[in-house]
Amino acid sequence: MPRTLTPGRWRGLKMTSDAQDLFTILAFDQRGTFTQMLSANTGYIEAVTMKHEVVSALAPLVSAVLLDADYGLKAALDLPRSCGLLMAVEKSGYSGDSTYRRAEMYDHWNVEKIKRAGASAVKLLVYYHPEAGALAEEIEALVKDIRDQCHQHDLPLFVEPISYSLDASVTKSSAAFAEQRPAIVRETAQRFSRLQPDVLKLEFPIDVDFNTDTDQWNAACEAISTICDVPWVLLSAGVDFDIFERQVLAACQHGASGFLAGRAIWKECVPMSPEDRQSFLKTGAVDRLKSLTDITGQHARRWTEFYQPLATTEDWYSHY
Repeated sequence: MPRTLTPGRWRGLKMTSDAQDLFTILAFDQRGTFTQMLSANTGYIEAVTMKHEVVSALAPLVSAVLLDADYGLKAALDLPRSCGLLMAVEKSGYSGDSTYRRAEMYDHWNVEKIKRAGASAVKLLVYYHPEAGALAEEIEALVKDIRDQCHQHDLPLFVEPISYSLDASVTKSSAAFAEQRPAIVRETAQRFSRLQPDVLKLEFPIDVDFNTDTDQWNAACEAISTICDVPWVLLSAGVDFDIFERQVLAACQHGASGFLAGRAIWKECVPMSPEDRQSFLKTGAVDRLKSLTDITGQHARRWTEFYQPLATTEDWYSHY
């Protein structure tokens, strides 16, 4: 039976999804990876302007945009009325070494300020491995805390768990980790689903550099949907668009409720001249988004299959 959402969280998901109750969301909350893509002499205002250019060109085509506090304010303030706004609550990156990744939060940016800024939803990214012991428990406690803050302010929460290797000799891009990845992503989805964020933003469960069997792609996505009792959307993780397009098809055909993607759509335009960037955005990036939204519209699962709104009663507001 669908769970009941409070009015603010229901409205937040409505405002970040399309008319079919599917998520077609553009991500440009990148900070560390974004600045690494820029030339060394790029200033703050130039970076802000570039993010604004990309978002302004693509926001009319998506249900919402995910932005950050560091570089995203100008883009957020100029979003069209038809486009929802998600904002990232976490700092970019992590503390600790590559095998012990702790989440970092801002001192002066939080769920309350995201609500005050007019966002429709909150996004929290964490690095997570189910076998990380006390650290895994710490990350789960953080998710619960941010979830509770979002509930207090009646905002929906999108949680993005990113897998990593606990063994320094086994990189995430290795064949050894690729063998572990389906089980890690599936177990992570199951555990985080129990924490009841409103939406999960998940990695593709198969490393396509080592496995091109689409039947196994489909089975892995189906396995996530089977154990996940909240809607999930697919992130792009910076893969090339032709790969991501195929991943979105597999995910949406097997239970995902859409996509929340960034670099697969716009990464090529960052080092371009302003003129070439505009040309790319008007052609290549637009075509990519149209393809992804078509796939989502044809195959994805509506988030309203998971939730229902608060019942209308004469005194509903007295208990709200």
